[in-house]
Amino acid sequence: MPSIPVKKHTIISLISASLLCLVSCVRGEDFTSSPTENFEALWKLLDEKYCFFDYKKAEYGLDWDEVHERYARLVNDSLTNRQLFDVLSAMVNELRDGHTNLIWDYGLSRYTAFYADYPHNFDGELMLKVLGDNYYYSSGVYYARLPENIGYMYIGSFSSSFSQRLITEIFRYFEDCKGLIIDVRDNGGGDLTLAQDLTARFMEEKTLVGYISHKTGTTHDAFSKPKPVYIDPDTTLLRWERPVCVLCNRRSYSATNDFVRNMRLLPQVTIVGDRTGGGSGLPMSTEMPNGWSLRYSSAPMFDTDMNHTEFGIDPDVPVNILNTDKQHGIDTIIRIASLLLQGAG
Repeated sequence: MPSIPVKKHTIISLISASLLCLVSCVRGEDFTSSPTENFEALWKLLDEKYCFFDYKKAEYGLDWDEVHERYARLVNDSLTNRQLFDVLSAMVNELRDGHTNLIWDYGLSRYTAFYADYPHNFDGELMLKVLGDNYYYSSGVYYARLPENIGYMYIGSFSSSFSQRLITEIFRYFEDCKGLIIDVRDNGGGDLTLAQDLTARFMEEKTLVGYISHKTGTTHDAFSKPKPVYIDPDTTLLRWERPVCVLCNRRSYSATNDFVRNMRLLPQVTIVGDRTGGGSGLPMSTEMPNGWSLRYSSAPMFDTDMNHTEFGIDPDVPVNILNTDKQHGIDTIIRIASLLLQGAG
């Protein structure tokens, strides 16, 4: 039996999946490679480039100047690389951002509380048990017809380049189904374009899906005027017009968060499961004086009402997997989605 591609999801996969990272450099005259000056370099890089300071100050009281003072007391030039990495990683995690990571040859900082502190609400083995032996697998996509005549697709990553031809073939296979379940639980993101192309297969016309701003200066409030983001479907491709349920959990992150944000705009779509993990900042990368890499959220993306989705998107129908269901081989979230689609059909 095949394993689920994202069963061992980590923030590392998010780093390798990001196609929109740009690289700049801070080597040279401004800083040396001492622990103290690398600390100052990192704090300043984030102070000038990170995009969510004002939002996170409002959300949970983040004070970046206070963070500097607190962590500066922990840094001195006698620290080993590992000790310095541990201190700087803890400082980076004050941002509560899965897209913001310090990368050393021997370590990777990661913020995991956005999913680790909550029920998982996905089990790959349970999902395959629900599908039984009558499923297909291609290019990272599992798909099957459920007994209730509901189509089901599991997409574990938007890093896998599934083709438009595959989506067309799946839609044809489901042509007489009452509805469609798209399961993106544990999908940590990947190619934003791939996620948007999939969304387009459910649209009839060009649709506003959100906005994006870019940093225009070094202060926390220096941003360009929000620019609208549209998805313009290729109407020559086969599209799905019947009811859809999108399943998500706290590990539905980054490009998947964007996918859920866009799909919930469509009248035939219902979001089912747990809140998404968020990750709405466009990631970029830079380098510290000692050669370590820093990835950070550089540009905020908003929904159509100019709301942040950095901390996730609530489902239309909140559902957790019940242990009693799991013991009987039932995925509660799939079951509820199927019932919703049977009623809609």
